[in-house]
Amino acid sequence: MTVRTVRLDEDSERILTGLARDTGLSVSAVLKQGLLALRDQRMAGCPNAYEIYRELDLGPGGYALAPSTETRRGVERALRRRRR
Repeated sequence: MTVRTVRLDEDSERILTGLARDTGLSVSAVLKQGLLALRDQRMAGCPNAYEIYRELDLGPGGYALAPSTETRRGVERALRRRRR
């Protein structure tokens, strides 16, 4: 058996403690069930965040005045348009 060290933020720690208390399981058992649930979800073909994003139809776009790497140029262009 392997021993792991896991760092949790306060919210995650609160959730983990609450689940252990409510179910009567140990913290390790709650974590194991979470791992098994995630594995089952992945095996069931549930897409991950990237796969969902890739399938989204974001429309034609093209409304930006400049790419995000050239925001200064975009702001200058927007201000020039506004002055007219």
